[in-house]
Amino acid sequence: MRTFHAASASFLAPPAPHLHLPPVAPALRGGLSAKVPVPAAVASRSRSCFPPSRRASRRRRCSRAASSGAAATVTSADDAKKDVLIALSQIIDPDFGTDIVSCGFVKDLEISDALDKVSFRLELTTPACPIKDEFEQKANEVVAALPWVKKVEVTMSAQTAQPVYGGELPEGLQKISNIIAVSSCKGGVGKSTVAVNLAYTLAGMGARVGIFDADVFGPSLPTMVSPENRLLVMNPESRAILPTEYLGVKMVSFGFAGQGRAIMRGPMVSGVINQLLTTTDWGELDYLVIDMPPGTGDIHLTLCQVAPLTAAVIVTTPQKLAFIDVAKGVRMFSKLKVPCVAVVENMCYFDADGKRYYPFGQGSGTQVVQQFGIPHLFDLPIRPTLSASGDTGIPEVVADPQGDVAKTFQNLGVCVVQQCAKIRQQVSTAVSYDRSIRAIRVKVPDSDEEFLLHPATVRRNDRSAQSVDEWTGEQKIQYSDVPDDIEPEEIRPMGNYAVSITWPDGFSQIAPYDQLEMLERLVDAPRAATPAVASS
Repeated sequence: MRTFHAASASFLAPPAPHLHLPPVAPALRGGLSAKVPVPAAVASRSRSCFPPSRRASRRRRCSRAASSGAAATVTSADDAKKDVLIALSQIIDPDFGTDIVSCGFVKDLEISDALDKVSFRLELTTPACPIKDEFEQKANEVVAALPWVKKVEVTMSAQTAQPVYGGELPEGLQKISNIIAVSSCKGGVGKSTVAVNLAYTLAGMGARVGIFDADVFGPSLPTMVSPENRLLVMNPESRAILPTEYLGVKMVSFGFAGQGRAIMRGPMVSGVINQLLTTTDWGELDYLVIDMPPGTGDIHLTLCQVAPLTAAVIVTTPQKLAFIDVAKGVRMFSKLKVPCVAVVENMCYFDADGKRYYPFGQGSGTQVVQQFGIPHLFDLPIRPTLSASGDTGIPEVVADPQGDVAKTFQNLGVCVVQQCAKIRQQVSTAVSYDRSIRAIRVKVPDSDEEFLLHPATVRRNDRSAQSVDEWTGEQKIQYSDVPDDIEPEEIRPMGNYAVSITWPDGFSQIAPYDQLEMLERLVDAPRAATPAVASS
């Protein structure tokens, strides 16, 4: 075992106690922080399948014909379980390159007393998984291939909907797994059309979905869908708003409040939006799609502050003018640490006489993708049926589920499901405490490197009002106030930008990823001038 001694540093990077590393652990530079290469196949809780409410359990039984010759046997249930887990570890999640056993998907593994029957449950993290049937089929096949197995019973399920967020959320948002903002920052580009059809596409994939129309001045939802009950109702006991519903999708809009379109000032609008979103009894939802209003004003900031947005989908049109406004929106989401996962370029082209025409030019969507690094671009054509569906109250993906437009939305839905799963996995594992080496591991989302920080260093560098005087900038907490052997009690994600760290003294520290990265650089800076010395 080797102990690494750090060079002295300023208060922002104090000489914390040495980290004692087991032989298999990565070496820590200077005892404070070290960058550790992370393999491409990161263990993750990747996307998964089947909502508990609709397809809570699907069972498929697979009987294996007796193999020729002498069949191999197992002597105990423990050995049998090991065989099954080894077999299931052959199934790799294609998004993360990690097997489903490491992902924690395998639950309730049982072996019969006769050691010839196997039953287990695959609990996946999102019910809208596009390859859920392949997971189920492959699980049956690999376990049935074991020589001693005569029957396999697989149950598919999904985890309970819950946000990846460690803070106190309004009661109405506590059972929502993913919140997707559909935004354009410009009116008239088809944002509401994309939001509604995306929501019904996700519902068709098996997810529990809700739509929130955040445009108080010009709500579109009452025109685009046709719910039987067109007025929101309040629960007299809980005082919660009960959303209306259409074809299995829950929805809330100011247009369903019986007030039509609002005529009010900005602060009042923000209050209305806050009330409609947070006091609604949404129940358990896998995805809540928010149809954002045009612009980048108070309402957008309110939504981003109140709701932990998982990701954003950007809608644009081919014109340069649309790109200018969309660029503002992308920058807004970037500052608010909300990843933009896809761009939808609406009204791109139409086909006639065997040719494809681009009446508004080309390149706006591609420019957004290239300039801001958004990974996915989807083109929507000019179609009379798509426009008409918004007026008749029946979404296009419902009216023509096999059409070309529906296929584009299906691809968009798959993209959103996969990207949300990746984001949730990255956020949930971004910061953790490794007790074996007494270090906080940090791997910021979208980064290829992991670094280590000493708990005392993180605690001593809290920048909140409890630790730093807001007026003078004077440090309230002193170096000696934090013991060298302090360890965090709990680390929880706070949306896409920070973690909440609970310490033994009851203090809850909010540590933004940016602050942790800056701390790591400050810790590294003194060592660049005075190299650390390793001793046996």
